[in-house]
Amino acid sequence: MYVEILLELLRAIGRFFINPVFYIAIIFAIFLGYRRVKRERKSFNIRILSGWLELKNSLLAGLIVSLILSFVMIAVGLTMTPKFLLVLMAITVLGLVLFTFHLLSPVVLFAVSAAVLVLLDAVGQEFTILGVEISGVMWHDAILTPICIMAGLLLIVEGIQIRKYGTYLASPVLEKTKRGLKAVSYLSKQIWILPIFTLIPGDVIPSYVPYWPQFTIGEQAFSLVLFPFVIGFQQITRKTLPVYFYPKLAKSVTWLGGVVVLGGIVAYFMSQIAFIVLIAGACIRFCIVLQYKLRDRDAYAVAPSSKGATIAAVLPNSPAEKMGLLAGEIIKKVNGREVQTERELYEALQVNAAHCKLEVLGHNEELRLTQHVVHSDDHHRIGLLLAR
Repeated sequence: MYVEILLELLRAIGRFFINPVFYIAIIFAIFLGYRRVKRERKSFNIRILSGWLELKNSLLAGLIVSLILSFVMIAVGLTMTPKFLLVLMAITVLGLVLFTFHLLSPVVLFAVSAAVLVLLDAVGQEFTILGVEISGVMWHDAILTPICIMAGLLLIVEGIQIRKYGTYLASPVLEKTKRGLKAVSYLSKQIWILPIFTLIPGDVIPSYVPYWPQFTIGEQAFSLVLFPFVIGFQQITRKTLPVYFYPKLAKSVTWLGGVVVLGGIVAYFMSQIAFIVLIAGACIRFCIVLQYKLRDRDAYAVAPSSKGATIAAVLPNSPAEKMGLLAGEIIKKVNGREVQTERELYEALQVNAAHCKLEVLGHNEELRLTQHVVHSDDHHRIGLLLAR
């Protein structure tokens, strides 16, 4: 018996790899890396992080969370209907193709998918995809309750991922200010693919695929599907440095996720509010985007300064990173020489080609001294990219 269950689970995992959403998301993750590297080369003549990092992050960053959510889904008995998952697949692909990842926040994806089903019910339309009948759902239907809870859980995951990777993958972008000067903004745009075991109630799938894994809880039959939930995120920051901006944004998104989960739990007793919570959650998620965007539109935290050379980015594994230098800090002196431009930085480094001493003005406006040995194979500017 246990061998049969294990084999069915392996088959379910195998079928995960024939889901088109999985491959479309991978393609766009690769495209994200390509776009970022191309932008960095245009602005700084060098790539900062590997072009494959977005792909690696999209596949690996959410695996542990996926296991936890799979356990929660099965243990609590949260179910997704086949028609909802198919509509969710279509909306996810649309968000990827439009390349607007604000649409790929979980609460937005789930709210739009639920709204499509409610609209189908309102107009009395239905159609069939892959042998599954896509019919409407009443806005107060109980099947929206687990959907609401799942949207909230995935929104919490989005907040966790923003906190963990938002700053690290924030790519500097050279922009022109209103005065025609050059300044630096930071764009973080990412995809996470979460393979989560999902319960499908009834015998809809086995009626078309007889060998699909199925089991019962009480008298209710369920099928098990490993589904690739996709989370997309994008946000640009100008006025606030990434190291401070993305943790604040992550906190807002995580709190919203908790509220949506709480709303879904209440909906178990009042099914009428699940749809309302989903729509309200999606609207608030967009409001969070606009709020942080409007805060950051009038000024730049990283721009050329008369105080010295402003750091736009630090290359990984470089002497600059090992010295603890951060984007937004200002280098006042290198080997005793004042610097403001790349050329002055390079010339100052040649004063002592094997060792560099820096005077750095930190984010808190405090001056500190730092130094490091320079090797022959190190970047010729010790891994520093300047706002210029």
